[in-house]
Amino acid sequence: MGAQDDPEAFLELFEKSAEACGKEEEPEILRIKHEEQGEFIEEKEENEETSEVEEKNHIKTGGKSLSCSQTKQKDVKKNRVKKSSRNQEITCTQCGKRFTHKASFERHMRIHTGEKPFTCDQCGKSFKQSANLKRHMKIHTGEKPYTCDQCGEMFLWASLLKKHYKFHLKEKPHSCNLCGKSLLNLQSLKEHQKIHTSVRAHMCFECEKTFSSVSNLKQHARIHTGEKPYKCSHCDQRFSQSANLKTHVRIHSGEKPYKCAHCDQRFNQSTHLKTHERTHTGEKPYKCSQCDKRFNRLPYLKTHERIHTGEKPYKCSHCDKRFSDSSSLITHERIHTGEKPYKCSYCDKRFSDSSCVKSHERIHNGVKPYKCSHCDKRFSHSANMKTHVRIHTGEKPFKCSQCDKRFNQMPSLKTHENIHNGEKPYKCSHCDKRFLVSSHLKTHERIHTGEKPYKCTHCDKRYSDSSSLKRHERIHNGEKHYKCSHCDKSYIDSSSLKRHERIHTGEKPY
Repeated sequence: MGAQDDPEAFLELFEKSAEACGKEEEPEILRIKHEEQGEFIEEKEENEETSEVEEKNHIKTGGKSLSCSQTKQKDVKKNRVKKSSRNQEITCTQCGKRFTHKASFERHMRIHTGEKPFTCDQCGKSFKQSANLKRHMKIHTGEKPYTCDQCGEMFLWASLLKKHYKFHLKEKPHSCNLCGKSLLNLQSLKEHQKIHTSVRAHMCFECEKTFSSVSNLKQHARIHTGEKPYKCSHCDQRFSQSANLKTHVRIHSGEKPYKCAHCDQRFNQSTHLKTHERTHTGEKPYKCSQCDKRFNRLPYLKTHERIHTGEKPYKCSHCDKRFSDSSSLITHERIHTGEKPYKCSYCDKRFSDSSCVKSHERIHNGVKPYKCSHCDKRFSHSANMKTHVRIHTGEKPFKCSQCDKRFNQMPSLKTHENIHNGEKPYKCSHCDKRFLVSSHLKTHERIHTGEKPYKCTHCDKRYSDSSSLKRHERIHNGEKHYKCSHCDKSYIDSSSLKRHERIHTGEKPY
């Protein structure tokens, strides 16, 4: 049985190098060793990949079957002997390490220089070794070459397969005869079987909830008593569970024991690490029960599912508006408080949420990173691009709960729903006028202030709103977007088109 067939043997290959690191050495030397061991494992993985293909292509030699990889290995060994005899040793001036091959020396030097000559053409990330680039490219291609021989699950990298193997190694010899679940020890089995037999001997006298163990009951009882026996030695915070205290203490100590296997980021909680690693693996384990959308975090799924259920648990303390997530409530309440904590780094404008300031700053820097896949239009914000694409697809995902009208964007739906409930939440600070939407209020207030921030690029005319500017600029560029459905005539604005179409329809509204 080979290392691939035996999970124990498979893990030993990975763990031997870790055991060797037990000796105390200089931190820099240890770092170099780890980087070089990482390169060796990656090269080994590459060789294993090629050998799998080559095993299928055996060369017959005198009754014995000799694989391509074996032939290749013999040639490589011969070449290495020749090179060793004629090449002089090269010594690294940084750490004193010796090399017989120039290529090995050059590869080693990148550890000291930090040079990363191998760049991904998909995302621009750079790597020291070509093997690392090949490994990274699997993220883009979706290739999963490492298969578990125990259950058939496929993985992107060998490190993930190694982690997965540990689940198979945890033998659970005690099996429940009622549901088939396997457990590590007899005590765990007995506790588990209480679920089936309803033997929950430990009852809470406050709420009559029953528990299968004393420790679970004690932990639960702290909800009623408010007892928090675990106090932080650095601050006054107290906790009901020791595990929560341990996690909290890491904020003070700065300890981050959980390191990502794919990048250098570290975390103080294992749950944070698991969530982060999904950005590398692309795993989205949380699926919506109403549609096919998937999420990499449970809170994202819960927030999304409220779109289907209509649940809005977060209520504004100033008005009757309710929201499906807490961040939307916080942003909304700033309308009432007037708080604008986010300031533009180019001008004095301030905003109530961070996404608005980022979007606004693109007006100054001209960045439009989002391009429509149907036409050449570009957008400074992904949400604007998504909304625009619906013009091409005709998709209108937002339906009014009062009538059958549908909309291609949420703000349009919210504005429409205010027509049904008669709500005009935006009041002018200069007069008593109220408005359905905030943008209408802003445009109106410019009547009082005289502000005209939108200037024509062709002449000196200025306007209080962007739509008026766009309409005016069509005079200069000759754009006529509004085409008559009865004849070939086109118009600069929709009102001119409507007036013209009455000639065809005979409509006389006045």
